[in-house]
Amino acid sequence: MKYDAVIVGGGIVGLATAYRLLEARPQLKILLLEKESKLAAHQTGNNSGVLHAGLYYKPGSEKARCAVQGLQQMVAFCREHGIAHEQCGKIVVATEQNELERLENLWTRGNANGLQGLRKLNPKQIKEIEPHAAGLAAIHVPQEGIVDYPAVCEKLGELIRKAGGEIKLNACVEKIISAGVKKVVESSAGNFGAKFVVACGGLHADRVVKISGQKPTAKIVPFRGEYYVIKKERQHLVRNLIYPVPDPKFPFLGVHFTRLIHGGIEAGPNAVLAFAREGYKWTDFNLRDFVESLSFPGLWKFLAKYPSLCGYEIRRSLSRAEFTRSLQKLVPEIRTEDIEPGGAGVRAQAMTPDGKLVEDFHFVEAPGMLHVINAPSPAATASLAIGQTICQRVLPRLG
Repeated sequence: MKYDAVIVGGGIVGLATAYRLLEARPQLKILLLEKESKLAAHQTGNNSGVLHAGLYYKPGSEKARCAVQGLQQMVAFCREHGIAHEQCGKIVVATEQNELERLENLWTRGNANGLQGLRKLNPKQIKEIEPHAAGLAAIHVPQEGIVDYPAVCEKLGELIRKAGGEIKLNACVEKIISAGVKKVVESSAGNFGAKFVVACGGLHADRVVKISGQKPTAKIVPFRGEYYVIKKERQHLVRNLIYPVPDPKFPFLGVHFTRLIHGGIEAGPNAVLAFAREGYKWTDFNLRDFVESLSFPGLWKFLAKYPSLCGYEIRRSLSRAEFTRSLQKLVPEIRTEDIEPGGAGVRAQAMTPDGKLVEDFHFVEAPGMLHVINAPSPAATASLAIGQTICQRVLPRLG
């Protein structure tokens, strides 16, 4: 039995798990397998790099707990290792009367989750923080910020190796089988025995469940979020982070403005069904992924429940003018000619057969295994806290 634990997946959650295991028990033999040629190739490496403080999440939920703890841990980690980050603060702006009650609910949640320094803003105070933003009221969240997550992952990988852990790239996991008291992980880089397997499969989390011989509790449905960037001469319109009040019926935070840690301003994202789990453009198509999504009853139930909302997201994806109109709700001076296409990310959204989105972090345990089924935003911010949570579940089972 070569390894105490094999971690499947080299995104930030898998890396944080390996790091925390070795931190807790340096004598453990840990192996991390990543199918790509580099770490953090998908969700982690294609997000906007925001440090989330925990304003949105239901008090007492795994998301709320891990976000609040994880933010503190991530900031401390970045300070210790000299990784670019900044707690620049953000404002969440209500632009219509029907959003004021939802804004008040966010205020209640933020305080219940223990966020520090929250402030209610009137229209004049909004202008003091973001001179070009407009709204009826807002919440200022000073703990929020921006960070270089790929650099965090690079450092985690370095620390894992330094602590004696192994990382194998280009190692696509094909099957996980039980062999007596151990697991055998079969991959394109070889077969590896372990006492325990932690699967952080991200966009392929449900498939990792299947290849381990179990039935997934939820389906991963890929949603692509497309961004624009503001042209350099118009970047003065946004100082830091400007967010709308999110629609509680939908898990995404809405189109917003984000200052990037290495310069520039992103605007977005919208949310449309991706035709491939790693489909970062409309032209990216994977037949297996597409057929799996379309044959999943939960997706059709979801679309039937929110037809106008889903239709609008597609229309906004295809029309820069429509995208601009969404941005103008927050920053009225923004114009269509001020923005140009930026990057995109794909969110691994877990969905149940009845069409409900799994909103909280979701873990499933099995003999000799733990699957991270759902770890959407704020998983990057919360990753070190998620790693601790996984450790608490795994270490007693390693003996």
